[in-house]
Amino acid sequence: MKKFKFLNIFEDGLSSSMFVNIIAFLMFSLLFTVVLSSKYFLFENIISSDNTSKHDIIATKTIEVVDTFKTEQQKKEVALRIEPILTPAEDNYIKNNLTSLVESIVQIRQKNTPASVKKEELSTLFDLTDNEQKAFVVNYFLSTNQQRFDVIKLKAQQTLNAVLNEGVTEKDFEKQNISKIIVRNAGHDLTRTQIKIITALLEQVIMPNMIVDEHATELARKNAISAIQPYTVTFNKGDKIVFEGEPITKLKRDALSKAGYHVLELNYQGFIGIFCLVTVGMLSLMYYLQFFEKSFLNKNYIWLMSLMSLFVTGCAVLLPDDLSVYLIPFPAFAIILAIFTNPRVSFLTSILLITMTSLTLKLDAASMAIFIIVALISTVSIAKIKYSRRFDLVKTGFEVSLVMVLLILSVYLLEKCLVDVDMSVLVRDAASGLCNGILSGMIALGSLPLLESVFKIITPYGLAELADTNQPLLKRLNYEAPGTYDHSLRLSHLCEAAAEAIGADPILARVGAFYHDIGKLKRPLFFVENQTYFGIENPHTKLNPRLSKMVITAHPKDGIELAKEYGLPPVVQNFILQHHGDSLASYFYNQALKEEGAENVSEEQFRYTGPKPNMKETAILMLADAVESASRTLTEHSQEAIDAMIDKLFRERLQDGQLSDSPLTLKDLKNIAATFSRVLRAAHHQRIKYHQSAIQELENKIKTKQSQFFIDSSTGIDNGK
Repeated sequence: MKKFKFLNIFEDGLSSSMFVNIIAFLMFSLLFTVVLSSKYFLFENIISSDNTSKHDIIATKTIEVVDTFKTEQQKKEVALRIEPILTPAEDNYIKNNLTSLVESIVQIRQKNTPASVKKEELSTLFDLTDNEQKAFVVNYFLSTNQQRFDVIKLKAQQTLNAVLNEGVTEKDFEKQNISKIIVRNAGHDLTRTQIKIITALLEQVIMPNMIVDEHATELARKNAISAIQPYTVTFNKGDKIVFEGEPITKLKRDALSKAGYHVLELNYQGFIGIFCLVTVGMLSLMYYLQFFEKSFLNKNYIWLMSLMSLFVTGCAVLLPDDLSVYLIPFPAFAIILAIFTNPRVSFLTSILLITMTSLTLKLDAASMAIFIIVALISTVSIAKIKYSRRFDLVKTGFEVSLVMVLLILSVYLLEKCLVDVDMSVLVRDAASGLCNGILSGMIALGSLPLLESVFKIITPYGLAELADTNQPLLKRLNYEAPGTYDHSLRLSHLCEAAAEAIGADPILARVGAFYHDIGKLKRPLFFVENQTYFGIENPHTKLNPRLSKMVITAHPKDGIELAKEYGLPPVVQNFILQHHGDSLASYFYNQALKEEGAENVSEEQFRYTGPKPNMKETAILMLADAVESASRTLTEHSQEAIDAMIDKLFRERLQDGQLSDSPLTLKDLKNIAATFSRVLRAAHHQRIKYHQSAIQELENKIKTKQSQFFIDSSTGIDNGK
């Protein structure tokens, strides 16, 4: 029994995230060690500097070598030929949608209202592109008797069950085959009219219920790949493995290794020493992040640091011996990392990377010291730049290059006092340092968009671009939902000021406010700020509260779809999803209470789907959204009235638990409230009303001055005025 218990504990440990992280850490440490050590992994005795064989090498025995390149190519081709495996999803949601749609039709039919009103309400339930079909369906439901309606309801449910049993995929929607599938699964005893009505009903609720089974598909791919036999190349005894002057490929290296030639010039003790150095350096960085910069322990940041470190180390390893070490792109590493994280993390990581590389590749102490000082200058320079101007990165590169040249010159003057230093070495190193600094700024400038896209990390530069009102999505919002656009602009000022007041990210808060309501683009006229602009009647007066609530609370989900379509980063998508949390749509909730009674209505039915804000910036947006909307309804904009309104709204959000997941403190809330009050008072300031007599007197003075000016101009008199 104890044995089985131990096995269960062991299996749980193997599947835990901590175990996975430890394995990933060790694997990267090993990979980093290999890259650092690879400068010593050379065939010094048989391979020349241009990676060609110095002489013929003949196999003394039969050797079989796996051609890994061709084998991997075959595996990739087989994996690509495996079609995704589909599996049925939960169907109750689709069936419930049909039930809700039918109940809405029943409610409209039973209303004691004119036929024209019923017709308009029914029209809102059917999203059909064919207007004739839409009119036919609406007229049918208005005119048909209860017996025929019950038959349609029953047959629609039966047809839906048959369709879902057959399965609906994304491809069916792409190929617009839904109506054909419905007709194919409808009963043979139905009339053409009944089929047409049932098709219109089901088209409103049917969605794909066959999803890709990622696990089964991946398993099928792995099985197909495992069936591939390795592609082998045989060298018989007496065959030439390589000819003199032949380039040494990986296949030939493997063959030479099997033939008994040593590929490692570095012994195992040196390899272990490098591995220990790398492990301690990485642990030091993780230890620092865990205690002081926990937000950067995110896997995207770890991947960015890791791959950039590998790239810089690879450049150092591959740098030919006849070139200056000051070409190693440590400054570019420090600049880029400072932009993606912060100067402190960048400087610490740069020090660790420079130390490990210098000790392993035997760089002199002067070079290591110069690179450390340059890393400090690079991170400090980044902390001072304005992210609205990308050219500042190039200026930073020039500053870094100047510092590198001065440091190299100072080291040269110091060494000149002790030993005779070749002047050509100084010129080479100074030119290399100058080029390295300038290129670092350019590399950072050119690589930022690519790194943002690959690692899904938004930088202040990316946020500044998203804040440009010429962005396609913001232009759409301005033209299609101008009221919402104006609300977002006002909100951005509130959020930016509040974020600055509590030490949050003001640029992120501003950009999040710009895009938080883009979901309203799907149905802009259902939101009051746009109804006022276009001067239309509120369509919610013709809908029941439940339908109105579905339309209103759908805009965060609609916003996420638009955000993905336009490529907005995940951090901005958080603002779209979280700005209402799971708060109550109180207006429609109260309407439902009046129409249906308290016993038939619950708050959960009229809440947004969340999630609640989990960042300072998204929590600020939720509060600002409520405050800005409520400020428009105030008849008096005195400080007391504004403060009372803000206090009431803050208390409501706190009591409703909407801020329970956010990191805001009570002190933060106090500062946010004070900032909101100040900004709103400035926005709603009272203008001075001038007396008509004062305005007339001012106009007369202006006319007198203008007349005098024209007289002086015509006579050529300069009176010095």
